[in-house]
Amino acid sequence: MKNYHEIIEKNAGLMAILIMVTISLGAMVEILPLMYQKETATPVDGLKPYTALQMEGRDIYIREGCVGCHSQMIRPFRAETERYGHYSVVGESVWEHPFLWGSKRTGPDLARVGGRYSDAWHKVHLNNPRAVVPESIMPAFPWLEKNVLTGELTAKKLQTFRDFGVPYTDEDIAGAKDAVKGKTELEALIAYLQSLGTALK
Repeated sequence: MKNYHEIIEKNAGLMAILIMVTISLGAMVEILPLMYQKETATPVDGLKPYTALQMEGRDIYIREGCVGCHSQMIRPFRAETERYGHYSVVGESVWEHPFLWGSKRTGPDLARVGGRYSDAWHKVHLNNPRAVVPESIMPAFPWLEKNVLTGELTAKKLQTFRDFGVPYTDEDIAGAKDAVKGKTELEALIAYLQSLGTALK
């Protein structure tokens, strides 16, 4: 009787192929059903697409590596909901490409930070975190206040998101450049942060 286990273990090419087949089947079983469930494709009531300025802020958030230290996903555990608020629901993220849920929390979760602090607080915090949180280990981002947006690519970003199903109108896209031109990166990032978690009441 053949020992199939031994044959597979001794043949690296065959083992690699079988590993890929197994991973592919597992991914299909886990991911494909989610793509067709109504709750994973239906936005929560009140969810609005990012404005042009918020979209630029989101890109700055990614560029500066904020996602590496701050998650945007509150898990359904008492300790988390007592600290951060209602747990995250999938309908809040249907227009996120890519998702910025994250899992690392060097800093606090930001899923519901919108409206928790004033714009002035965020401005001070991003320029000098220890001015408002003495024990903070977050780096300062003083250049954001000096960098000015031109809006050259903003319309293309909104168009790309519309291609993914985000309901941007022609007017949103046409006015995107003017909506951000002359604004600082700091203003854009604050606008983005102030939008987080505000759709779910």
